[in-house]
Amino acid sequence: MVSKLTAFLQESIQNKKDQGLYNEVDILSSENGFIIEINGQKLINLASNNYLGLATDEKLKAAATEAIQNFGVGSGAVRSINGTLTLHQQLEETLAQFKGTQAALAFQSGFNCNMGVISAVVNKNDVIFSDALNHASIIDGCRLSGAKIIRYNHSDMDDFYQKVKAAKESNQYNKMMVITDGVFSMDGDVALLPEIVKIAKEFDLITYVDDAHGSGVMGQGAGTVKHFGLQDKVDIQMGTLSKAVGVVGGYVAGTSLLIDWLKVAARPFLFSTASTPADTAAALAAIEKLSDSSELQAQLWENARYLQEGLKELGFELSPTETPITPVIIGDEQIAQKFSKRLMEEGVYAKAIVFPTVPLGTGRIRNMPTAAHQKDQLDQTIASYHKIGKELGILS
Repeated sequence: MVSKLTAFLQESIQNKKDQGLYNEVDILSSENGFIIEINGQKLINLASNNYLGLATDEKLKAAATEAIQNFGVGSGAVRSINGTLTLHQQLEETLAQFKGTQAALAFQSGFNCNMGVISAVVNKNDVIFSDALNHASIIDGCRLSGAKIIRYNHSDMDDFYQKVKAAKESNQYNKMMVITDGVFSMDGDVALLPEIVKIAKEFDLITYVDDAHGSGVMGQGAGTVKHFGLQDKVDIQMGTLSKAVGVVGGYVAGTSLLIDWLKVAARPFLFSTASTPADTAAALAAIEKLSDSSELQAQLWENARYLQEGLKELGFELSPTETPITPVIIGDEQIAQKFSKRLMEEGVYAKAIVFPTVPLGTGRIRNMPTAAHQKDQLDQTIASYHKIGKELGILS
């Protein structure tokens, strides 16, 4: 007799496969650079968020190796007991300077950061206004807080304004917060931060920007908040140490008072072992490198423009991206999955993104050119898209 758990799992997985919503997890046998190896096949890697190529940077490798020799492989404890190393302190001081804030606090991951910070700042007596396309970690952090969650239509400032105005006039809530991604990862568009900040000021909202995909990419690397010159207008800046920074982890930047509170109230900080010495040292080396030069950002944007223009000239529909994120909209989930598999056969690795990551009927191939890609690799990618697009009837 099949157990209820087994029956549930089998049926659920099959349903996902039938709808084209089941993603295979591929295993790399190489470093995650601009060329990767999967099952013995060399592939041009357009699936990584390693925007600047720093995940394989020699300076970062050396910093990680030295940290292991000096501090060991693990931090040994949670940050609040005895897991905070001088490396953590140095990273946080450098992050604060980089972001233009009084202080910063590092977490084990960006997901952990959103879960810990949101729930430490607002509670059941408060309300959060959340963009409809915010990242899952924001959504989960909002739920964990217990606050009332009011979603506003994606980047719709009229909808946002009316919902804030109604909530303010209801006089139901103690604190009100607006939270948004700086760069939306599945379409590549940028939040309307100047308008958001203006409305927030009018109604006394706490402002929170998740800049995971803006860090290292926008604002000379410091993110979308700096891009718009709003460092002194945004209360809480969250960022990641994994994507453009090339390592792993997350951080929040803001006032010293905010950071002091999070050190005694953010649960991931209090109850999860600190980031490893190697990760922390590598992240520190990356932030220092980004602070010294914008050369990598310039190369990233040049490669992105080249790929995007090439795909548009072929006739592909791209999302309204304003960043190097390059989603090719396919629509049908089954065709998107087939397209991704054919790309792999042609030597290009770019994953199909389907529901629930994006809405049903908007399946896409998300391409992420990096600063490390060469022009001939981008040309090969464009040629592969042309060939497969004709095969699958997407291009005439």
